[in-house]
Amino acid sequence: MATVRDLSSCLGITPTKEMNVNTSIWDKLTHVAALLSVITALVWVGVLYFPLMHQNEVMRQQIVRLDKQIQHEEVASRRLRLEIDSLKTDPKTVERLAREQLGLARPDETVVRFGLQGE
Repeated sequence: MATVRDLSSCLGITPTKEMNVNTSIWDKLTHVAALLSVITALVWVGVLYFPLMHQNEVMRQQIVRLDKQIQHEEVASRRLRLEIDSLKTDPKTVERLAREQLGLARPDETVVRFGLQGE
């Protein structure tokens, strides 16, 4: 039986000889296309991601502002709770507020008010 080598030698063809095909232009185009695809993907990610980064920064600033407001309100709440507790438990505090804000006095006291004319 004849082998491929015997047949090719009869015909004058050498099967081990490689054809020299100039693929350099296709290789370059493939590399350029791949590079452009990567750049396009990075730009697309940037276009989608940068607005989210800006929104994240705005929200972080809002969180900081709201945390400060919460701290301020907690201080005010503690102050009001202490004032309420004082009004519930301390009769001198109730008497002082009645005198200052309502102008009340005990039955055996005389109230003298000093003020400018026209008040």
